[in-house]
Amino acid sequence: MASSEPFKWHHFKPEIILLNVRWYLRYSLSYRDLEEMMFERGLNVDHTTIFRWVQAYSPEMDKRLNPSHPPTNDSWRVDETYIKIKGVWKYLYRAVNSEGNTLDFMLSAKRDAKAAKCFLKKVLNASHTIEPRVITVDKNAAYPPAIEELKQDEALPKTAETRQVKYLNNTIEQDHRFIKRRIKPGLGFGSFNTARRTLKGYEAINMIRKGQIDGIDKGDIIGQIAFINEIFGEVA
Repeated sequence: MASSEPFKWHHFKPEIILLNVRWYLRYSLSYRDLEEMMFERGLNVDHTTIFRWVQAYSPEMDKRLNPSHPPTNDSWRVDETYIKIKGVWKYLYRAVNSEGNTLDFMLSAKRDAKAAKCFLKKVLNASHTIEPRVITVDKNAAYPPAIEELKQDEALPKTAETRQVKYLNNTIEQDHRFIKRRIKPGLGFGSFNTARRTLKGYEAINMIRKGQIDGIDKGDIIGQIAFINEIFGEVA
C-alpha cells in the first residue's frame, strides 16, 4: 500500500472503505453483517472484500495513529489475554497505564519469560511511553525474571518497582473486554497473520474511542470519525 495514495486502484470510494473498516473494528459486527448493511444502502460489497479492506487498513491505521499519542504516565498495568487462532489459544500481551490509556500490545505464540521480556521492550520503545516507576502484573511467574533481565540490560531503571497484585490490575482486565467483544462475532482467527493485522485495528480504534488522541475527547464520535478520515487523507 502506497502511503501517499492508500486507496489507489480500489473500485469503491475511500469513504465507503473507511466506513466498513471503522464499523468492523469498532462494533460487534461480522463481515456478513456489513455485507447486508451495505446492500441495504444500495451497495453490492462482498464480505470477502470487506475482509481484505480490514486486513489492509488495520495495520495502516495503527501506523498512522502513532504520532498522535500524547505521553503516558509512569504507572504501568501489564497482562495478557487469550486469543484463539485456528482453534489454538495464543496470547495477546497488553499494557495500559493507571488511567487506562493503552501503552502497547503484542500477539505471541508463547506465554513465557522470553515473550514477556520481548513485550516489555516493545512498550519501552514506544514513542509515547516513559520509563515506568512501577509495573503492576498478575501472578504470572514469567514477569519477574523478564523485568530483572531488562534491569540488568539497563533497559529498565533499577528503581522500577514490580507489584504482583492481581486486584490492582482490574484496569487492564476491564480494558481487555473491548478487544474480546470485537473478536467474538468472528469466532476466532484463521491464521496468526490475520489475527496480528486485525488486532492492530482493534487496538487503534480502542485508543481513539478512549480519547487517547490530542484534541479528540472520549465520547466525541464525530471528532473521532473526522480524525480517522484525516489520517488517511480524506478530509471533508
